[in-house]
Order: sequence, then structure tokens, then C-alpha cells
Amino acid sequence: MVKTTLAALVARLPSDETEAVLSLKDPARIKTEVLAGLTVALALVPEAVAFAFVAGVEPLVGLYAAFIVGLVTAVFGGRPGMISGATGALAVVMVSLVALHGVEYLFATVVLMGLLQLAAGIFRLGKFIRLVPTPVMLGFVNGLAIVIFMAQLGQFQVPGTGGGGHGHSLADAQWLTGMPLALMLGLTGLTMLVIWVTPKITKAVPAPLAGILVTAAIVIGLGLDAPRVGDLASIEGGLPQFHIPAVPLTFETLMIILPYAVILAAIGLIESLLTLNVVGEATGKRGGASQECVAQGSANLITGFFGGMGGCAMIGQSVINVQSGARTRLAAIAAALFLLGFILFGSGLIEMIPLAALTGVMFMVVIGTFAWRSLLILRKIPKSDALVIILVTAVTVQFDLAVAVVAGVIVSALVYAWKTAKRLHVSSHDSVTVPGAKTYVLEGPLFFASTDNFAELFDVQGDPEIVIVDFMNSRVVDQSALQAIEDLAAKYEAQGKTLRLRHLSRDCHSLLTRAGQLMIDSDDDPDYQLAVDYQVKPGALGGGH
Repeated sequence: MVKTTLAALVARLPSDETEAVLSLKDPARIKTEVLAGLTVALALVPEAVAFAFVAGVEPLVGLYAAFIVGLVTAVFGGRPGMISGATGALAVVMVSLVALHGVEYLFATVVLMGLLQLAAGIFRLGKFIRLVPTPVMLGFVNGLAIVIFMAQLGQFQVPGTGGGGHGHSLADAQWLTGMPLALMLGLTGLTMLVIWVTPKITKAVPAPLAGILVTAAIVIGLGLDAPRVGDLASIEGGLPQFHIPAVPLTFETLMIILPYAVILAAIGLIESLLTLNVVGEATGKRGGASQECVAQGSANLITGFFGGMGGCAMIGQSVINVQSGARTRLAAIAAALFLLGFILFGSGLIEMIPLAALTGVMFMVVIGTFAWRSLLILRKIPKSDALVIILVTAVTVQFDLAVAVVAGVIVSALVYAWKTAKRLHVSSHDSVTVPGAKTYVLEGPLFFASTDNFAELFDVQGDPEIVIVDFMNSRVVDQSALQAIEDLAAKYEAQGKTLRLRHLSRDCHSLLTRAGQLMIDSDDDPDYQLAVDYQVKPGALGGGH
């Protein structure tokens, strides 16, 4: 039955996939993908339950989200190998909404979140993820690795006393002591050791799955009193049921859920698209950002109508999946179906798995996710890039991913603008084409950050009657640049002198013409569309602005 379902889902994969489509006649590949999916599903259970508790909802709300979001994004997402589900980054935003208005408002918010993400995909906004520079990416993976590590610390606390995880303080936690702590540490270490050793012995079984099985066998076989998945909550349940959120369809409701939906949509897309890049680096695949936005939006839209808390890509589980050998969509599909199977039929077995085994798996994910090379290059790269890496890492841990990425991009953009502004300089010589005139040859872009420097490059009082500014090696980028040219023209006019512009590029023409600020006649240079020696009158470049 499961094999038939998987075959049907594989047959529905998008026809333009660049990777080789999985053949159900390849037993070795099937085994690798399905075992990787099983490993991911086992790791998803405690995560989904824990994040449901963080959000203040029932465990099944998190599990249903992990199943539905995971399945939809597995089939239609932008990158084979990615795993999506309920995440802590979203849960910490949801908790206040649930506390103030109840779970039905959460479902409505998830539906609206999905619509916003769908719109982002339809309008191809995912392409803007390319604006995220490498230092921000390094800070992202480092910060998320630390968040994953902190989330696992809750397993070393007395149940109900701590707050390990994203956005929670560990200060008031009561830690395990004595034999319970020693047992937890020992089993976690054993799991990590098995994961490290397994690839050196065999690749027939994914190393994380081997670690879980060995540790679980020892705990169950010896009857050790170690915390298990069942201690978190019962995961038994039925199929998710279609359910229209029971909220008033009023403008007031929209005003309540819209701010949460916008924040959740932004965090979900940023984390998903950055995870897309991380998985792409591991698998050698690129592209698919807008497709991933559509998949995430569709998944959350459906989840909201089936009693799920919504979700996004999970870098930890994605790393587990890729490291287990998965390279196609089948592993993520299998993970979602295994998760549903656990809910429907296998809750008793899954609840017996020791939490130490899953903690060990996630600790190995932390080791594999953290960009250790970033520590080695901090002294070798520009100080601004090192600052961005540290900033994004710290803000991700302290606040959330969306704020961290936005802050990192803004700082990177400001640093770039500052460095680019300093590239603007000028050389001058007597004009060859206009007797008695002086020509300034501008080098570098003219934009908001370089306009002050631009104004200081000219000797208005000492220049002759006609001054020519040659833009052959420059570009007029924005309105600030246009205003700077206008101001310069006004200064020359006040001295009874004339300013002319030469060699404005095609994009400068377009900028000036669209704004209705300067008429360009390029008949004298039809091949290259250059404006040669056009007089600038004060007010022509920025009047009324």
C-alpha cells in the first residue's frame, strides 16, 4: 500500500526537474531514500510535539502540521532533499496569538500566512534571496545551529522546569543530577558515537537511524529508566479532518491575524529560502526559490484548514536527510508518510524511543550544520564581513531569524554603499572639442552615498565659462544623483557659467526621461545612444522634487 502511494506521488513530480527522476526499479536507491525518510520522521516527532507546546497548542496540532507541510513541500518544493514541518522560529511568534485569542485564530492566521507566501511565489519574490550575502548565510547557519543545540538542552532538565529552545531562558531551569544526568549523557554520547562510526563500517543504513536503533535497543533491552518520547505526550491520533477556522469573518478579525500572518510568512520564507541554499550547496543543485515560495504557501494554506499550526523548512532535519544519502523527493515524501503512520498505527513503538537517542542525532546535526570554517576566516576576511557573521549569529539566537537576516542585509548594504561611495573620483583636462572649456571625467557611480563627494570634486569659482562633465565611466543611479547634478548646475549658473553633460549611458537616459527631467536627443550617436554636450539648466533635473 505504502509502495503504491509512493509510486503515485513520484509520478506526480514536476516534469522540469533537473535531477534524475527516481526509478522504483532501483532497489538500492529506494532503500536509501526510504530509510532516510524514516530517520527524519523519527526526529520530527519530538520536535513537532515540543514546538506545539511552545505555541500553546495540542501535540497533534504540531504533528499534523509536520505531516501536511512536509508532504506538500516534498512533492512541489523547490529543492529535493529539503524537509519542512513545524518549527520553533514560528512557534515563538504563535504563542501570544494563541494565548490572547485561541487556537481557531491560529488556524485562520496560518491560512492567511499561506496566501501571502503564495503571492510571494506567484510574483517571483523568492529571487530576492540572492541579495543575502555570504556572511549573512554563515551567520544564519551558525545561529540556527546554536538554536538547535539550545533546544536540545531541555532534555537535560527536570520536566516542566526549563525553557531550552529558541526564545526561552535557561536561567530558571532545574537540571538533571546524579544518575539521571549520567544516564542521559551516556546514552546521548553513545548515539553520537554510533552515528560517527557507522559510515566507516557500512552505508547500508543511515548513520542517524543506526544511532537511534542501537540506543533504543539498549534502553528497552536493559529496561533502563530513561526519558522517552511518550513522556512528552501521546502521539496517537486519527487522520487530520477538514475544518474551517471558527472565527468571525470580519474586518476586526483580519486586523488581529494580519500582523501575525505577515511576520510568520516572512520568517517562514526566509528560513525556507536560506535552507534551500544550504541544501543546494550540499547537493549541488541551484534555483527553485519562487517554486519553494509557492510550495510553502500551498502547504500552509492546506494546513490551516486541517488543524495544523503551519510550518516552514527545517535545516536540522534537512541536514539529517541529506547526510543519510537522500537526493530525491522520495525521502521527504516517505518521511511525511512515516510520520502519519506513527500517528495512526505506530504511536506505541515510537513513544518507547529514548529522548537521548534523538538528542544525540540533533547534536550531530549541530556539529554538521555549524560553519566551523567561519571561525578560521574571521581574521582573514574584511572586518565588516566578520561583524555581519557575528551580528547575524547573535541576533538569530537572541531574537529570531527574520530580524537577524534583515539586520545582516542592511548592514552589508550600508557597508557596500560606503565602500562604493569612496570609489567616486574625477580627473580634469582642457576640452578638445569645445575651445576654452574644461572637461571633468567622472569615475565611479553617482548615487545617494557619493553625492557629497561629487559636489567637492569641482572648482566652480576657478573653472572657465563652459564646463563639461563626462559620464563615460560613471553612472547616474538614483534621484539623489539627479539632485546633485541640478545643484551643481545651479552653482555654475550663479557664477554665470554653463554646465554640460557628456556620454550619459542608456540607463541614465531612461532614468532621466522617465522622470521628465531632461529631454535627450541622441541622433548624433544612434549606435550607442549617447548624449553629447547637452547644456543643463538649473531646475531641469529636479524641479518640484
